[in-house]
Amino acid sequence: MNLRDHLPPENIVLDLAPPSKAILIKQLSALAAERLALDAGGIARALTSRENLGSTGIGGGVAIPHAGVKGIDRHFCLFARLAKPVDFEAVDEQPVDLVFLLLNPENRWDHLNILSCIARRMREEETAAAIRRAADPQDVYSRLCHVDS
Repeated sequence: MNLRDHLPPENIVLDLAPPSKAILIKQLSALAAERLALDAGGIARALTSRENLGSTGIGGGVAIPHAGVKGIDRHFCLFARLAKPVDFEAVDEQPVDLVFLLLNPENRWDHLNILSCIARRMREEETAAAIRRAADPQDVYSRLCHVDS
């Protein structure tokens, strides 16, 4: 599996500047809602409900907030690089600056493969470092998805 199967280049957002985890979730929900023609509030509630079960901050400055939502028939992925890290209650207690939003059709569990793909990719220290210093969304996309520029 390659991230490009689920993450289109237009879903790369750079320098988002939320002051908190809660605001970040609202901003990501609004971006997703705009692209999917869905209600941002419903997406935010689904993500917040999932976060209440345990943080999706996986460590190394990376978080993968995800949830099942009504109204979609395929997975939706968006990547955001934050201008400044925020506390995400991550497993390593480090703030997060690289965030993958993953929305799934309700009652489907095949998103676990996508989560695993993202986690494997972000464990590559050079990939995370390159994404942090990338100048533009296309450069980030190329590094995330192994696409030649």
